[in-house]
Amino acid sequence: MKILFTRNIINYFEGYVNIKVEGFFIERFINMCMSKKILLMDIKREKSTIMYANVGLSDYKNLRKIAKKTKSKIKIQSKKGLPFTAHKYRKRKIFAVLFLIVAIIITVSSNYIWNIDINGNVNISKEEILKSLEESGLTIGISKNDMDTNDVINKIRLNRDDIAWIGITVKGTNAIVTIKEAEKAPEIIDENEYCDIVADKTGIITKINVQNGTAAVQVGDIVEKGQILVNGYLEGKYTGTRYVHSIANIEAKVWYTKNKKEPYTQEIPVETGKTEEKYSIKFKKNQINLFKTLSKFEKYDTINESKKIKLFSNFYLPIEIQKTTNKEYVLQEVTYTEEELTKILTEEIEEELIKEIKDKNNIVNKNINTYSNNGYLEVEVTYEVLENIGIEQMINI
Repeated sequence: MKILFTRNIINYFEGYVNIKVEGFFIERFINMCMSKKILLMDIKREKSTIMYANVGLSDYKNLRKIAKKTKSKIKIQSKKGLPFTAHKYRKRKIFAVLFLIVAIIITVSSNYIWNIDINGNVNISKEEILKSLEESGLTIGISKNDMDTNDVINKIRLNRDDIAWIGITVKGTNAIVTIKEAEKAPEIIDENEYCDIVADKTGIITKINVQNGTAAVQVGDIVEKGQILVNGYLEGKYTGTRYVHSIANIEAKVWYTKNKKEPYTQEIPVETGKTEEKYSIKFKKNQINLFKTLSKFEKYDTINESKKIKLFSNFYLPIEIQKTTNKEYVLQEVTYTEEELTKILTEEIEEELIKEIKDKNNIVNKNINTYSNNGYLEVEVTYEVLENIGIEQMINI
């Protein structure tokens, strides 16, 4: 990939053409190009007899012989690259100077990291990972010569126990960071140690199967969080009391509850359909606003979108275009019926509760209670869920 990236830069400066190849032996044409070490870029097939590709000027002159041998026709679709652009503006000295400046910027910028892509994160935010990377030596704007990816990886793995694996690949001016989050395992007590089993949640016991230890509760009992479910000992007529490492499978019905309270009459934002777009240019930490800072709207929501400038798929420049969109809204008074407000609050609560429940298939019941008073409606939603609630707790003897 590094060779291909370097070749793309060379082709840009040397110039390249987009060609159309037509014939019945396209595969043979491609194979002969490969054998002659002629690089065909961005190949696109149309039907089985037509192909489009980019090829450098230095390689294009050698394609005629291959086309003749494979009985193919070649036609230039377009010409691209610095030589053709320079030829177009050859009489304009200012453009020549600008192209020279751009060439210098590209050359210098290629030695730095201007973008960091994060992949694989689910529970850890991108901002949190970027902060850890910066603390470990990888930040936007760092020189590739000053960056040691192995050192960054080792520091991340040493300082964060929530990341099981991390890999860093540098392509062009882009650093691609891929992580695998670690699953937090419950504390496990050595099987040679004595332990009880206690409840980690409040619930009603629905099933209990003890392999080792003495059950302290039975099916139908209501237990509190922290209560002992299985004692870590056995009692025998001849052996007396003997401490053991408790082992059991205990299932209980537990509850997840949330409530919300809102007035029947509310002021809600309603968009007018009017928007204003403003742009700014960011260079590293510096920003140039191309607009007046004050909005013409009295009330509005703001949406910011940023786009980094890149020449190729992984060749970013230290320039970022930020688009700010302001959407005007007005406050409109609405009065909900009890049925309407119940539905709105119930959906909001359920969305929050579902995120807390690990296994949605174990939900056995849902209760919704409403309370109306003084112009307000309170909604309470409770999910009943079957879960394993036993965890080990060391016995101090």
